[in-house]
Amino acid sequence: MANSLAEKAKAAFVDDSFKLSVDLFSQAIDLSPNDANLFVDRAQAHLKLNNFTEAVADASKTIEIDPSMAKAYLRKGTACIKLGEYLTAKQALEIGASLAQNDSRFTKLLKECDQHLADFPTIATPASVASKLPDTNAGTLEEAKKGCGTSQQISTITSVKPKYSHKYYQKPEEVVVTIYAKGIPANNVVVDFGEQILSVRIDVHGEDAYYFQPRLFGKIIPEKCRYEVLSTNVEIRLVKAEGINWPSLEYSKEIAVTQKVNVLSVGSERPAYPSSMPRKKDWDKLEAQVKKEEKEEKLDGDAAVNKMFRDIYQNADEDMRRAMSKSFVESNGTVLSTDWKDVGSKKMEGSAPDGMEMKKWEY
Repeated sequence: MANSLAEKAKAAFVDDSFKLSVDLFSQAIDLSPNDANLFVDRAQAHLKLNNFTEAVADASKTIEIDPSMAKAYLRKGTACIKLGEYLTAKQALEIGASLAQNDSRFTKLLKECDQHLADFPTIATPASVASKLPDTNAGTLEEAKKGCGTSQQISTITSVKPKYSHKYYQKPEEVVVTIYAKGIPANNVVVDFGEQILSVRIDVHGEDAYYFQPRLFGKIIPEKCRYEVLSTNVEIRLVKAEGINWPSLEYSKEIAVTQKVNVLSVGSERPAYPSSMPRKKDWDKLEAQVKKEEKEEKLDGDAAVNKMFRDIYQNADEDMRRAMSKSFVESNGTVLSTDWKDVGSKKMEGSAPDGMEMKKWEY
């Protein structure tokens, strides 16, 4: 069925019916979500419709499934050039060129990237801000609460689709975006960072895929940005390339002037954030309140059970953690013990619930 839809999508593409082609490829992807060819072909259809952020997302998904597919890097590089993401485009095109050394399209596009990059000065992160950035690798999430004391701004983002809501707040060195998507498995969330683009896709089987792909107000440092999928939301941390205040999350031609953020010395008193409101808000107190509400949130079903086990594990000592891991693995997930003296001296056998029986899985 997926192959039949893919053939119809290709025929629609040849007939210049690009919107129909995208729709048919999407139906095929629902049936075969791990087919890299479907994503890379849909990316090409998105390029024809000038849906450049969607093309980046599909090309990135293709690369995730099959990193050796050269045309995926070509699609991503082309879309990033259209978005003005020349450094990201160059990185993708260089990898693609190494995979398809005889393809002149990569050479032509790389030359175009170099011409654009030569027209713009390299954006350096100010030393005063860089010294405050957390030392972390891409893909990891550490609390970036340490650093200079400064006010935080919380603003509401209007969601592209009402399916999930978004909010963001910022510090001098980073912008934190929260997407309130509850109970989403981590493998259903794909986040991609460009020089000035954020691409988020939440794809749950049986539901329409959710996209959040804003062009950001300012440039970021992609390799230092990271995200984490939590039980109640997706938290994304964007590390700014410049220590400027973002009047909005998304880029707007109408907002041309940005304000430099004054980075205070460590240990200095935190001032109240300027506001037209007659009362001052304590952003530290507000953030603590939000975290407290998340911690005390009443969960149901599997989410509640998983949270209970996670809390037990986090608060356990080393022996308790070893006991929990060993008992859970050896019993095929049917026994969970915190007594290392008991678990460490024997192999834990599986115990099926009443009315059920244990069976060995045959590979």
